[in-house]
Amino acid sequence: TLKIASAAAFIAVLLIGVPLFISATGRSDLYYTLTSVALLSIISAGVWITFYIGRINIGQGAFALLGGYVSAILVMNYGLSFWLTLPIAGAFCAMASVLVGFPILRLRGVYFAMVTLTLTEVARLFALAVPITNGARGIVSIPLPGELSIFGLTLIPDFATLANPRLGFYITSVLMMVLCFAGLYRLVHSRIGHICQSLQQNEELASSIGVNIAYIRVLAYALSSFLGGIGGAMFAAITQSIYPSTFTIADSVNFMLNCFLGGLGYVFGPMLGTFVLYFGWDLLFQTGSYQLLIFSSILIALMLVLPNGLLSIRLRGQRQG
Repeated sequence: TLKIASAAAFIAVLLIGVPLFISATGRSDLYYTLTSVALLSIISAGVWITFYIGRINIGQGAFALLGGYVSAILVMNYGLSFWLTLPIAGAFCAMASVLVGFPILRLRGVYFAMVTLTLTEVARLFALAVPITNGARGIVSIPLPGELSIFGLTLIPDFATLANPRLGFYITSVLMMVLCFAGLYRLVHSRIGHICQSLQQNEELASSIGVNIAYIRVLAYALSSFLGGIGGAMFAAITQSIYPSTFTIADSVNFMLNCFLGGLGYVFGPMLGTFVLYFGWDLLFQTGSYQLLIFSSILIALMLVLPNGLLSIRLRGQRQG
């Protein structure tokens, strides 16, 4: 009951408290910032899933880019509703990851990491070469998401008719983030979640008790890529554009760092890590040319002092108490 009450309070703060604060301060620009954090945490949650099966994933930017292009192409070229393209983009990325994952998921952790590192650059070069993506010009002037209704009941209004579309994107992204991490929490505490954890600890032992290791690996990687795809599709809708450089290798590395920083052993680690990494980088903007040096030094220090992530501070406090 305490966990439910805490979760309800957290959601209330995000959906009610934050909009009231922004309205009072007039800082409507914060909607875009917080929307970006929510979407980046969803994409990072996918990376966390691959960590949960003992694999280091540095290629999530490829699936975020792919998801953005799939959604944009379906909206612009075929007139599909954005809300319909969202699950399609995720499913397309999941299927692509299955094709890629079958051969590379057999590799040991460090080799898998090195192979995934190339995926984002491959996706970028593919977007530059394929005519349907418009090459370096990208896809621009993507219309705002239209109305989503079921049996005549409007679930989501047409964003073009909203007085403040940024608020609409913020609420949508926060709800997606809440659903993502609630599902992730449920998955971790399910039978499949326990099996995934056993793979992380000892794959040979898990195989000896009848666990289909290949199946679990591919399933986890597909779910990871699905989250990357829907996150990338939402980014394309918010910016109303998608380019080959929208997601780069640096973004893939940051998705991984979000998980490390928040804590690989905690479901909500990617959420906290994304928040700290995003705002930490912005806070150091005033340091000018020393920004990257200071930022990197702080990250290294945090990982040395807190190897289990920022969320391990709470666990330490409980042990000391």
